[in-house]
This record gives sequence, C-alpha cells and structure tokens, in this order.
Amino acid sequence: MKRKYFGTNGIRGEINVLFTPAFVSKISAAIAASFQSKGTMIIGSDSRTSSPFIKHGVIASFLASGFEVIDLGIVPTPLVQFAVNNIKADLGVVVTASHNPPEFNGIKVIDSDGIEIDLEKQKQVEDIYEDEEFNLVSWDKNQKVTKLDLKNEYIEQICGFVDRDRIEKKKLCAVIDAGNAVGGLVTPLLLRKLGVKTITINGQLDGRFPGRGVEPSLENLKTMSNSTVISNADFSVAHDGDADRAIFGDETGRVFYGDISIALFQKFILKGERNKKFVTPISSSLIISDIAEEIGGEVIWTPVGCIFVSRKMIQEKNLLGGEENGGLFFAPHQSVRDGPMAAALMAEIIAKSDTSLSELANELPKYHQKKNKINCPNSLKKKVMDFVIDNVQEKVEILTIDGVKLIYPNSWILIRPSGTEPIFRIFVEAKSVDKANTIMEKGLKIVNKAIKSVH
Repeated sequence: MKRKYFGTNGIRGEINVLFTPAFVSKISAAIAASFQSKGTMIIGSDSRTSSPFIKHGVIASFLASGFEVIDLGIVPTPLVQFAVNNIKADLGVVVTASHNPPEFNGIKVIDSDGIEIDLEKQKQVEDIYEDEEFNLVSWDKNQKVTKLDLKNEYIEQICGFVDRDRIEKKKLCAVIDAGNAVGGLVTPLLLRKLGVKTITINGQLDGRFPGRGVEPSLENLKTMSNSTVISNADFSVAHDGDADRAIFGDETGRVFYGDISIALFQKFILKGERNKKFVTPISSSLIISDIAEEIGGEVIWTPVGCIFVSRKMIQEKNLLGGEENGGLFFAPHQSVRDGPMAAALMAEIIAKSDTSLSELANELPKYHQKKNKINCPNSLKKKVMDFVIDNVQEKVEILTIDGVKLIYPNSWILIRPSGTEPIFRIFVEAKSVDKANTIMEKGLKIVNKAIKSVH
C-alpha cells in the first residue's frame, strides 16, 4: 500500500524540513480524527532536542480534538506500548526517530492493542491529512493533560517473566551502552533490580547523541566492547534511540549482529514450549532456520518491519519473534520489540547456563554476513526494484515478500528499499567471507546499474 509519509516505523523526517510546527499540528489532528472515539491518548518521547516542540504540538491537536492526554515524559517506545495496553487507552503516540541521526525526528502511532497501526490505518491518516477533514471539538469538550510515571510498573512486569532468584544467585555483571538515549532510564534500573551489577556508559540524556551515535551498529560499540573486557562483565547490551532494540556482546568483548541474539532466544525459550514457531522478517539469518530444525520448530517469514512481526504473532498466537536488527518480541510481556525485556531475558539465559555467553554463541551455526546501503531517491525506488527483478540472470529461488531475495545453496542476498531513509539496503549471508563478498559485489553492481538506468 503506497503511503506518502509513513515508512517502516511511523513517520520520520528532518526537523523544519518535513517536521515543521505546522506539519506536526496538521498530521496530529489527522491521527486524532482517524480514531472515532474521543477517549485517551498516551504520549511519550525520546531525548532528541526537537522532541519537546513536536510533543507539545501533538498534545495540542489531540486536546483540540477532544482527547484526554496522559504524558509519560521521556521514555522508551515499549513503555508507551505497555501503558496503552495496561491503561486500556484508545491509542498512543511516541515522538521518536529511533536510530536516525539527531537532525531527524518522527511520530509512531500505537493502536489500542499496543502495536503500531497497520498500513490501512496509516493510509487513512494520510487521506484525512490531505483532505483536511479534521474533527475538532468545541471549547467545552476540551479535556485535560495528566503526567504519569509508569517506569516502576513496567520494570516490575518484566521482572515477573524471568527467574529472578536464579539471576541473583549467578551474580552477573553487565555493561549497558544507552547511547545518550532513553534506554538509560530503564535498563540499568531493571538489571539492578534483578541482582545484576551494572556499568552504564553514555548514560546521560543528550539529544545530540555525542557518545557513540544513536545507531547501535557494531562499529559504534567499541567502547562498550572494551568496557566489558576491562570490567570482567558477563555480557553487554546497547540500545537504539528509543530502546525498542537491543544489541548484545559477550564477555570477550565480541559484539553480535542481532541474528545471534535472537537465535539464542529462539533456542533457549522455545525448546521447552509446545508452540515452537518463530516469527521473523525475510532479512533474518539462516541460523534461524537451522535452530528451528534443531528444536523441532518452524520459521514464519514476514516483510521487514516490526508491525508485520507483531501482527503475525497475534494472528498465529506465537510466543516469540525477532529481527536481525536486535528487535525481540516476547508475547507474554507484549508482542512488540522491547529492548529492556530482551536484556532481562539474556541475563536469565546466561544465569541458567553452565557456560559463558561466548560459548553459547559459538555453539550456533556459523555464517558470514555483509550489510551495505546505496543512496536512492524515494521517487525512484519502485522503478529500481522492478529493474532488479527483471534483470536477475541466475536460476535461483526468488522471494518477493519484501524487496527481492535470491536464495543460493547456503547463502542469499536481499535487496530492499528502506522504509525510513532514501536508500536501498543490501543484506548478504554465506558460509564463507569470500562468498559473501562476491555476492555483495554482484548486488551493489546491479543496484547501481538500476539507479543509473531509471534516473
């Protein structure tokens, strides 16, 4: 479904380019109008310098539309989703651009079930915005704003889903890289409550993200890696800008791609369950398929995007899902990706094991991954995608669940347009580094050729 403003995870754009005060006011009024009942909206924001003006603009439009507003302050995205579910609110709004650079911001719209609104509702919001069919109320129907702190309730619920005593007895130590963002407000408190000694780096809130940048990429986490080794910690965890994702490292300082951690969750959480289905996007590693075979499970593939994983989990009544970017979905808590929940579950896995995290990771099947990206205007993405599909010359299995995925024996390449940035993302996986490099070169070549051909 073609949308103008919504991407893979909400609406994102540069401050005072797309995200002007006028745009914020108008799009917020459209979001409010798309919800027929005039009930309760819960709002929270990340730590970006632009978040206050956007949040106040959102609140103003919802008040003018007859909604009561509950303001959670500066919090992780999953805490807003938790609040929507627990308070039984009509919707939630999170002001965040997640991993995008500090000059960006965004709006995520959370439905009444705690999951981001689906594509059909996103299109409805955009149509209301374009037609300016807002639903404002008279002055005597304006509601109030209530400030509420639910961090303790959120942390307590997470603690209830892990073996607290086992974790405390293990006397673990963890390094937490909060990235100057909202994860530092929750994960250190959570792990300490579970008896884990914590060392926090980049813990101070700063909307410019000066410590290591907002994206927890492997190259940005060298300080976390070094701190883990120096402090003899058992594991490390880094969050993105709104803390719905978690990237882990082991006691040797090695930091993993998200595929490694979600495979560990899949293996240790699902092996004792009757429903061993694991929901994951088409971009995830072959490790997931290997683990599913090992534990007698099944993989359910989805398009890339947390909405698709969440909705499929609800539909299939699945316990667990995960994304290669470090997103973990644990349904007993909530069927959305949740970085602090993932940190607590990792502590439990280590506490219940007789070995270290590095050894647990080493037991997983081995593949080599390559990730790359190529700039491409949003207006050309469909033409580029069509060109790539039409010019595949090899006889391979082709999946078009999201972008195009070419599957070779023990290797694959996925070429897909980003839903949040004007780029194409290229993912490659193979059994050897040389094979991965060769496939990546082919992928870069065909995408660059496509862009030149359709420009």
